[in-house]
Amino acid sequence: MKILAAGDIHGDSKLAEKLAKMAEKEKVELVVLCGDLTQAELSTEGILGPFVKRKQRIILIPGNHESVATADFMAELYGVKNLHGYSVKYKDVGFFGASATNIGVHQISNDETFKLLKQGFDHLKDVKTKIMVTHTHPKGSKMEKLSDFVFGSEAVTKAIKKFKPNILLCSHVHEAEGLEEKIGDTKVINVGRVGKILDI
Repeated sequence: MKILAAGDIHGDSKLAEKLAKMAEKEKVELVVLCGDLTQAELSTEGILGPFVKRKQRIILIPGNHESVATADFMAELYGVKNLHGYSVKYKDVGFFGASATNIGVHQISNDETFKLLKQGFDHLKDVKTKIMVTHTHPKGSKMEKLSDFVFGSEAVTKAIKKFKPNILLCSHVHEAEGLEEKIGDTKVINVGRVGKILDI
């Protein structure tokens, strides 16, 4: 399965168009958007449209720049899936996620984040490949060391150790864009604004 994962679009409709063209050119089967789609909820237009008009399948989660309600609104408006606290299966690949936002006005507690991730994971026990999607990176990761003020999530680290997903897709720390590391057997990828094509 071929996917395009990206995050931190921050209301940049030109970037959304560029990513949608990349997805089309690469013939991806799924687009995964890892939060911060808007810039402080002020710019929802032109973010999902470029993907939708190309009939690309999309799953998304909110980041710290939009509320869960805004992510739900965008998902419902465009007929796509908000993964926050949920899961989806495509072929033999299962995706589950939560924003894990621990900064700003839309933050949620570590307990709530872990509960939401478990809620999604519990529906994927029969799936061969599991991919966790968050906005915030894990606490104690290399990504965390690249920022003095954007801290990793304890709940995400706990979920990696407990659920052992094959891959974690996140964004949030712009300076860590493209960085890949391993935590246990889980490959952790900061997909960033430029996006990442993955064959799973």
